[in-house]
Parts: sequence; C-alpha cells; structure tokens
Amino acid sequence: MAFVTANWNPLGEAFYRKIELYEMGWNLKDGLRECLVAAAPYGGPIALLKEPQRRSPSVRPQLEIYSSSGVAMASFPWKSGVVKQLGWTVCDDLLCIQEDGTVLIYDLFGNFKRHFSMGNEVGQSQVVEAKVFHSPYGTGVAIVTGASRFTLATNIDDLKLRRLPEVPGLQGAPTCWAVLTQDRQSKVLVATGADLFILDYTACTAVSPPGLSPQATSIVHMCVSFSYKYLALFTDSGHVWMGTANLKEKLSEVETKVRNPPKQMAWCRRPKSQQPSVVIMWDGHILVAGECKDTISYHLEGVSILVPELDGVRIINGTHHELLQEVPAACEEIFKIASMAPGALLLEAHKEYEKESQKADEYLREIKEQNLLGEAVKQCVEAAGHELEAETQKTLLRAASFGKCFLSNFPPEPFVSMCRDLRVLNAVRDYTVGIPLTHTQFKQMTVQVLIDRLVYRKLYPLAIEICRYLKTPEYQGVSRVLKHWACCKVQQKEEADEVIARAISLKLGEAAGISYSEIATKAYECGRTELAIKLLEFEPRSGEQVPLLLKMKRSQLALSKAIESGDTDLVYTVVTYLKNEMNRGDFFMTLRNQPVALSLYRQFCKHQEQDTLKDLFNQDDDHQELGNFYVKASYKEKRLEARIGHLQSAVDEYNKAKNEFAAKATEEEMRLLRFQKKLEEEKGESLVGFSLHDTIRTLLAVGLHKHAEQLYKDFRVPDKRYWWLKLTALAEKEDWEEIEKFAKSKKSPIGYLPFVEICVKHHNKYEAKKYVSRVTPEQKVKAHLAVGDLEGAADAAIERRNDGEISTVLSRCSPSTDRALVERLNRAKATAAKK
Repeated sequence: MAFVTANWNPLGEAFYRKIELYEMGWNLKDGLRECLVAAAPYGGPIALLKEPQRRSPSVRPQLEIYSSSGVAMASFPWKSGVVKQLGWTVCDDLLCIQEDGTVLIYDLFGNFKRHFSMGNEVGQSQVVEAKVFHSPYGTGVAIVTGASRFTLATNIDDLKLRRLPEVPGLQGAPTCWAVLTQDRQSKVLVATGADLFILDYTACTAVSPPGLSPQATSIVHMCVSFSYKYLALFTDSGHVWMGTANLKEKLSEVETKVRNPPKQMAWCRRPKSQQPSVVIMWDGHILVAGECKDTISYHLEGVSILVPELDGVRIINGTHHELLQEVPAACEEIFKIASMAPGALLLEAHKEYEKESQKADEYLREIKEQNLLGEAVKQCVEAAGHELEAETQKTLLRAASFGKCFLSNFPPEPFVSMCRDLRVLNAVRDYTVGIPLTHTQFKQMTVQVLIDRLVYRKLYPLAIEICRYLKTPEYQGVSRVLKHWACCKVQQKEEADEVIARAISLKLGEAAGISYSEIATKAYECGRTELAIKLLEFEPRSGEQVPLLLKMKRSQLALSKAIESGDTDLVYTVVTYLKNEMNRGDFFMTLRNQPVALSLYRQFCKHQEQDTLKDLFNQDDDHQELGNFYVKASYKEKRLEARIGHLQSAVDEYNKAKNEFAAKATEEEMRLLRFQKKLEEEKGESLVGFSLHDTIRTLLAVGLHKHAEQLYKDFRVPDKRYWWLKLTALAEKEDWEEIEKFAKSKKSPIGYLPFVEICVKHHNKYEAKKYVSRVTPEQKVKAHLAVGDLEGAADAAIERRNDGEISTVLSRCSPSTDRALVERLNRAKATAAKK
C-alpha cells in the first residue's frame, strides 16, 4: 500500500501507471523477434507465428497459441501459404490471412474450422498488408493488394466482399492506412504522403485533418481508438495529431522530437476520460503523448507489441506482460499525495482505527462535517475495482465497510456486487487461467461472455463455480457449461461409448435446460452413431429424438419413438421420410409391424393418395375396405360404365369378405343406375346419380307416376315411405285432384292427418277439410284445429271426453268471440273431472 503511487507518472492533469500483469511462462529463445504476433482484446489469447517468411518444406514456421500469462495452449507446424497477418475474432477464433487472399480460421487449440477467400483477383496481385477489425456487425478483414486495391469484408460470418474504389495516384502500398467504423459502415482511411483519403463502398474522398502541423510533409503512421471514435496521425516531422475519427475536431497535437516512423501506435484513453492520449512505440522505448507538450517515456526490453484495450494498452514482450493505463479518477483521489478527498480521509481513518488511535475519530468527524461519508465509501468501493493487487483491494474494501458502519441508509448492493466481481476477476486473472481483465472490461464484456470464454478454453470447473457463486440462472449458467462439457466429452475417442454415456448422464442428471439431442448430434458429427443413440435415450422430448434418428438412418427406432410420443405430426414426419427412402414393398412391410403408423398412414392416403390406399388394402387382403374403396371411387367417375365397373368390383370384394348386405346394396345401386340411365335416354330427365328417394320424388314431380310405381315395387320401398313421397310431390305441384284420387285408391298406411296437414301447409284449407272426416278419432281434434274448425274440434274433444284435448281447444278459443263455446268446453271439462 505504501508504494501504490510509485509507478505513477504525471501527464498534464492526469497520471499514468504501468502495472505488471504476468511474468510470461513461455520459453522463447529469441523473444518476439522474427515473429508475427496477434493478441486478442479483453485479456484474450496470444498467437505467434515464428519466422513467417520461411518457405523451406523441410523446416516450416511454427504457429503457437498461448494464454495471456504465456501458458501454452496449442502448437503446430504451419503447412499452408505465406501468412501476412494474424488476428482474433470477437469469439476468440484465430484468423490467418495469407498472401494469396485465403483466410484460414482455427480455434483456440489449433483445430482448423474453415476458410474463405478475399476474392479471386487477389491471388494474382497478392496481399501486401491486411488488418483484422471489429465492427457492429462482427469481425471484419481488410486487405490491400499489390495492385493498390482495397477489399473489405465487414463480417466474416456473413461474407460479403466489397472492392473499394481506387486511390488517385497510389502506386504500390500506401504509406499507412486504417479501418474506420462510422454510421454503422466500415471505411478505409488511406495516407499517401501528405494526402488523406476516405474510401467507402462508392467513392474515394479527399480529407484534411484540421490543425495539422504545417511542418508535416507526410503521414507515416496512424491508429484508431478501441471504440473507433478517435484517430491519431504521426507525421514525418515527429508530430502526433489527435482528433475525432470523422476528422472534424482536433483534440491535441504533440511534438515527440522523434522523426523515425514508429513501429506501432495505440490509444490509451479510459472511458469518460477528459484527456486524449496515445502510446507510440519504437525499438527500445515507448512514449505516452496527451494534451500537453510533455510526454512520458518508458524503456522497453526486447521486441514488444502493443495491444489496445478499452481502458488502456497491454505491452507484451518476451518476458513480461504489462498494462499501461491512465490512473482511474477514484484511485487518483484516494492515493494522490496529500489528497483531502473523502475516500482518502476514510482510508486514513481506517488505518488509524486498526492502530487503535483516536485520530480515526478525528478523520471521521472531518468527513461527516462535510456530509461526504457516503461519497467516501463509494470512492473506496470504486477504487477497489480498479486495483489489480488483492491486498490493495482488501484494504480499500475494509475501509469502505468501516465507513458503512456510520451510515444508516447506505445501500449495500454496490459493495456486495464489487466484492463478488473482484472475487471472479481475481480467479480469472490467476496465472493458470491467464485472463487479465480489468473491472471496466469485465462490465463491458458481461458475465455471460466471460463464462463463454472459460467454456471455450475448456475451463469447465471454474466456469461452473463462477455460475454458482454469482447465482446465475441454471439454464444460462451451470446447464449451459455442462452442455458444452458433454459436447467436448463425446469427442474423446479413447473412451468407450458406454463409459461416456454413463459419465454424461451422471454429470448432467436432472440439470435444467439441457438438450441431450444437441449432445447426441455432436457425437454423430464425430462419427459415433452408437453413442449418439445411447445419449438420445436420456432425451425426454421425442420431437428432439426423432429428427436425429432419421438423420442417422435409424428409421425403425425413429418410428417407434414417434409412436410412443403420441404426436401424430411426428409419426407422419417419420412415415413420409420412410416412404421417400424405402422401396414400396419394404415400406408397407414396415408399416404392417406398426399398427398405429399404418392406421395414420391410411387416414393420410384417404385424403391425399387414393391409389396407395388401394395397394395397402390389397397387400393386407382387406376385402371389406377394398369394397368400400371401389364404392367411393365410383362416385368420382363421370362415365356410367366406369362407375358400374367400380361398383361391380366392390360387389366382388364384398362377396370375398362375406358381407352379403353390402354386396346386395351395391347390386341394387347398379340396378338403380341402369334404370336412371334408361329413363334419362327415354324421357330426357337427368336422374343418374340420384338416390332412390330423390329419383322417385323427381319422377312423381314430373308426372311419371307409372315409372315411380315401378321403382316402388322393384326396390320394395316401404309403403309408408312411398305414400309420404307421393303426397309431398303432388302437394308441391298443387295437384289436388290427383291427391284426392290417391287418397281414395286404397286405405292410407300413413293415415289421413298428413293429407290435412300437407294441404294446410300449402294454404288450401278447402281441400284439407275433405280429409278431416277420414281422420281417426284420436287425431280428429288436431285435424279440426289445423283447418281452423273450433266447433268441430270442440265436438270431437267433448265426444272423447279427453281433458287434454279439451284444454288444447280452450287455449285456441277467444273469451270475447267464442264465449258460448268456452262455457260449453268448461262444462264438459268439469263433467270429465267429476268422472
């Protein structure tokens, strides 16, 4: 604690510090000399390609991947073309850009994933220089070829190559260039001598940085900030110009007194910082330039690289890994010499308290008198987050906890949250893990991304512990980590399928949100089909099991699983797949062994594939269903001969099925069709296809009574049905004379009340009255009422002495107009009641 400010250096109104993150664990004989190096942001991995220009087939360049602490993660000889640039994607995949324009992608452990090309024309002119950048759309790649043409790919996961316009007067490679991201569009800023051009998809525009030193005759280096908001230009006069990336505002310009072009430049601006600053590196030393004329100089040991970060710059060389950053405001307020900030006083008060000195009370009183104790606690908590040393963190947090004791309404969440965050950060900063995240980076990255990175590095136990410690929802935390672990486990070919399946089952157990089908898919992709089937046994959702089983050509098992699920859509999916994959015979045999599937397929065929349905019935010798099939098919035929042919086939099948009733009914249908056809030819009436009932009714309606009578006798139509048909048909024609003849032809099997009702229905009460006398006594009241004869109805009801009928007639009488009749009915009702 006494030496917290020992490595601070002032620059203008701010301080800068260089902190050692790690003593590198790698053993590089020549350091980073003759190496192509790329380090991922947010404390990501480091890739080294040793002697990238070596072309001898006997001795190939070595590509090595390390953690930020120098722990080896992968190493393999480079057997492809000459690499011009290395870079990392946002998800820690390594990009290797070759001079022929091919970009190869590897994972953290050196496993090849895929490749793509930056265009066919690149192969001829070759890549002179390349850059990997990050845009709102993802990771992008920009190249410049020997023909001085730029090609841009904004997102390598959705590859769209854009060839940018030519730069006027550019021959060969430009002096320097950088990729800008503005207005959700990626552009290239190119310097050729003192001229600056911005290339977008459609045009090349000349630009001029405001306030650039007139001594400059050429821009020799440039860099864009981590956020792509700011730009720095280094000129041949030794001046560094800093401004906004849109070149509309100048922030500062500093003379470095070094005219040699720098090896590398990087912005070193903290979020919300008021001071722009750039780190410039030459062989053996670096400069930090800000708003003022002064600079900070640091000596470098060996070849180094700068890695821009959100809140600083990492410096990596052959032996050490350091972080150079502007001292955060909270840390500066507390640790600055003679500081009287609330946080500084609270820290002193806590120190005195631990010494059991009364000065602690004096410091506390001073803070309280200014009502700044809450501010002091906040400063200590915030400063603890920005410190990398665990002891300094503890001291600041203890001071904050001490101050909280004297506050009644201070919210505990910021303190508790910081303690949790620091515990996680200290765990991932450990040398064995090697992710040197700052608290600012951690908050920008989010916990979910950190968990993803740990999983990607196969640090499953640590990822699970962090999820449990932070109480992350299981489906987002532990379950997700376990799923990734299982997907990795199935790739271990040295272990038996049974062992791996049992291990995964025991480890995952009832963990929420885990899909065994995804793990099984991974196993299948690795060529372990049997393991995939074993894993699918643990998958509770049939909808997830079946598609993969079909993909693995295990159709019988897929069909069984689909049937077990009770999901008809799933069964149809499998059946459709089997139909397309198998020959017809095997397909039908498979369905015969699965009655549920066969039944569902028959339902499908009834609506979609009639011919297939016939084949199914034929194979099963199902004569009854075949007969039904021919009957239905007959109705679709327009030609009478074809329809009768189908019906004859149906008769044959019903006879084979020993269904005499169906066979006889079908024969009668054939007879009716022939009769209809004959009549149609003779009389011109369209009757073919009518039912027997409709045929008789139509014949009666058109006056063909003899033919209707013939049908009545030939098809043994019940008497009652025929009388009703004839009566209705004649009434519709209003052929009252024929109805009277019909009524007198013989005794009516349906009685005479229907004659009365039919006449009334057709508004002919005169005709209806003719039949009232012939109605049976039980129906006479109803008949008289139908024709409106209240007297007759009353006489019939009184004669029958039926209380119900008398009441019915009474209900139809009007007390004012039918008074005598009402009195008569009431007397009859009373007499009936006495008896």
